[in-house]
Amino acid sequence: MVYDAAVITVSDESFWGRRANEAGPAVEKILEEAGYRVVHTTLLQKEQAQIERELIQAADQMKVALVVTVGGTGLGPRDAAPEATTAVCPRMVPGLGEAMRAAAVTVSPRLLLSRGVAATRGKTMVLNVSGNREAAEVMLRAVLEPVDMALSMLNK
Repeated sequence: MVYDAAVITVSDESFWGRRANEAGPAVEKILEEAGYRVVHTTLLQKEQAQIERELIQAADQMKVALVVTVGGTGLGPRDAAPEATTAVCPRMVPGLGEAMRAAAVTVSPRLLLSRGVAATRGKTMVLNVSGNREAAEVMLRAVLEPVDMALSMLNK
């Protein structure tokens, strides 16, 4: 089955034009290669309320099956992707977050500090991956198979 997906990049530096957004387009490419139809991409500042609104819009109005947030998962004072996700997604899927961190450690041990989560809102799965391009790629690839199974369960 072909699922619709959204990629939400959360980066102050990229939003303000100080750094290229490499991770968001890399995630989009992986999803398309895996058979997803990426119907929405956006670049946001690290503002929790803004991230929450975007997640709700993707899940409730656009009805995408998968949302991947890219960035905003670290320990910085403005890193709020996990908080935004948990605020609007009632069901956590901790195994996926654990698997993403386990895969990311192959890129750098520092990625154990990623606080990214996986959760569902209705029939939509939300994943938080690192804003580091290489880490984002490794994290997403590590969970594509179980995410596909989860989406088939959510969309019965």
